[in-house]
Formats: sequence, structure tokens, C-alpha cells
Amino acid sequence: MNSVPDLALSSFKPKSQLKTKETIIQEPRFPVIDAHNHLGDELGGGWCHRPVSDLLELMDQVNVEALVDLDGGWGESILQERLDKFKTASPERFYFFGGVDWEAWPEKGIHFGEWAAERLKEQVNWGAQGLKIWKKFGLSVRDHKGDLVAVDDSSLDPIWLTSGELGIPVLIHVADPPAFFEPLNPTNERWEELHAHPNWQFPSPPYPPFMTILESIARLVERHPGVIFIGAHLGCYAENLEWVGGVLDRCPNFYVDISARLAELGRQPYSARRFFFEHQDRILFGLDYPPELDRYRLYYRFLETEDEYFNYDLQDPPTQGRWRIYGLYLPDEVLEKVYSLNARRIFLP
Repeated sequence: MNSVPDLALSSFKPKSQLKTKETIIQEPRFPVIDAHNHLGDELGGGWCHRPVSDLLELMDQVNVEALVDLDGGWGESILQERLDKFKTASPERFYFFGGVDWEAWPEKGIHFGEWAAERLKEQVNWGAQGLKIWKKFGLSVRDHKGDLVAVDDSSLDPIWLTSGELGIPVLIHVADPPAFFEPLNPTNERWEELHAHPNWQFPSPPYPPFMTILESIARLVERHPGVIFIGAHLGCYAENLEWVGGVLDRCPNFYVDISARLAELGRQPYSARRFFFEHQDRILFGLDYPPELDRYRLYYRFLETEDEYFNYDLQDPPTQGRWRIYGLYLPDEVLEKVYSLNARRIFLP
């Protein structure tokens, strides 16, 4: 009996023999509000160095009527730059979120929460229309005593209460795919991705367990019913739609976006389609990647068609895991809500 030769995973590029339909969606069936995007250099887009007119032309090609940039969550200087460049040029087409300067906590001590709330008011005065909380919160943010801060730490309540008083949403990204918290061994489905980005791995210890972080965000949302929270990337747990749906059922102030989660949604098409029907009033469209024609059209294909077994990425093999996805062929009444009506209710009350 012949032994099977070893093959490096990086060399394994199987060609599917399935003959399936390929539907090209040039424009979505309804106008789109991209509620989760990044215009800066951090993710390789670099739109902040290009004419605003070029971006507006691209948005018009794919029927994106408005776009939410979250880069202001990384610093007030970035927020001001984005407002000066984009908001001034086209105020109805762009929305910008502010952020929290966690590095100031040691200096501000026990009054950090109140100080951060005042900074948020100032950011809103400049033109910010939301608050972005990034994943270092829950993973590495420490207080003035050097202790790791839990997502539902009550000393931060002034920030959330101020968001509610100002009527602005809080988009919060905590944790990451659960595979990022698992041992990096041959059973880890994100093996290639984590080897390409080793700083994306968060083993416990020293980091908190994945579900510890997820349960803390659920408690935070429940404790502040007057604040609109948007759970980035399908509530940070696209691998378990039943869990996310439970939070949505308990918390009418909780929304989720689909940004950067085609890989997870598309490989569970029955569960995902049911999730979209059950929670159609609480799901927002988002890309997470810098604006790009082909990527928008890939998202439209996923949401609108019944195409089978296609790549969720613009490169092959795809970056997140070696599988293919299936379209959800959502009906118009669901599509329109996901594309724009839900976001319009939040951003244009």
C-alpha cells in the first residue's frame, strides 16, 4: 500500500469541480448605509490621502448613500482630521465616531470615567456622531491601579450614560473570533491567519477567557437600556448566532453589524438566514474594510443571491479560513432594513 505524501498547507489549493451559478451584483437593490468602515491607512485603504470626490464617485457606483468612519476611535487628532476633510466636504454622506483615550487612565485616576465622558461631549461638539470602543477594552486596558478593566466595570458608567444623554450610539468591538483564544495547534481553524498575524492571538492566560469577555458585554448592555449599543462583527460572536440572538431578544437597545463576517455567516446559511429573519430590525450593513468596489459587490452577492459555494474573500485561498460560503437570497423587506433603514433609525432619528 502506497503511503500518502505530505503536502504543505500553503501549497494546497484545490480546484472545485462544482458547476454552480455565479451572479454579479453591480448595485444593491436598495441604497446602502455602510455603518462600519475605516478610511485611514491603518487597514491599507488610504482614502484620507485621496480626493473626497474619488470616494464619493466610488460610493455612487455601488449605491452607498452614507458611510460611518470609525477611525476617530483611535484618537482625537484622527477624528479632527477626518471631520475637516470629509465631513466638511459632504456632511450628509459621512458620519464619524469618537473614542476613549485609555492611556490617560493612570493620570486621571478614580475620575477617569467622568473625564472620558467630558471628552466625549467635546468630540460630539466637534461633529462626532457616535462612540467607537475597540477590542483592547477587555483585553489589555488597565486602570490607575494597574488592574485589567472588565467591560462592565461600573466606574465607566459616566461614559455610557453620557452617550445615552447625547443620543449617540456606542459601537463596541470586544474580544475577537473564539479561535483566536484557542491553542494554536493543528485543530485551530484560523491556523494560517494567526501565523500571519501572531499578535491576534489571545490565549488565556494571560488574557481573559473568550466567554468571560462576551458575558461582560451582555451585562453592560442590559444595565444601560437607555444607550444604543452596536455589537461589531455580529455582536463579536458570529460563530454562535443563538447566543447573539439571545442578547438581542433580552436587550431592545442592542444592534449588530455584519462587518468582516461573511466567512462565518456564509458557512451556516440556514442558521444565518433564520437569524436575519428573526432579527431583521436590528442588523446593520458594514464592510470593515476600506471602500472597494469588488468587496461591496461580494457583500451584495452574499445577501441577495442564492449562489452556492463561493469565495467570501477577494483572494484565494481566503484569509480567514479554508471554506466557501452560500448566499442568503434575502427578500426585499429584510434587505432594505439591513442595507439602510435600521441604520437610518439610529443615525437619523
